[in-house]
Amino acid sequence: MLQILIFYPLMAMAALTFGVGILMIRLRFLAVKRGEINPRHFLLNRGSKVPDYLAKVEQNYQNLLELPLLFYTISILLLLTNKVDLIYLSLAWSYVGMRLLHTLIHTTVNKLRMRMWAFLVSSLILIAIWLRLLLQLATL
Repeated sequence: MLQILIFYPLMAMAALTFGVGILMIRLRFLAVKRGEINPRHFLLNRGSKVPDYLAKVEQNYQNLLELPLLFYTISILLLLTNKVDLIYLSLAWSYVGMRLLHTLIHTTVNKLRMRMWAFLVSSLILIAIWLRLLLQLATL
């Protein structure tokens, strides 16, 4: 199996993060243009109430900079240890898909139960990837 294939889900996750970041910037400009928020708010990101449509995207962007760090790390570890296989690739793409679903729910309808399940499933997939590699390395 080509080890480099692990970079495709990694790059997709990065693209999702960049996409939400760009959306956040556009919504910030929109909120300022509409007079919904004072531009000085962004000096320290406090001092005024952020509109809900912007708060959802900002929170999602923050989420994409937290737990996915472990996904980026394990992807690189899989490449370095030459362990990439069809199971890891399937898990990696499943993780990215669940994070995309989480983002879509969070930034649109924001139904807490739906969002929680998407987050939980993505977290369990990530844990499974880490545990599988741990077990493989422990048996060397």
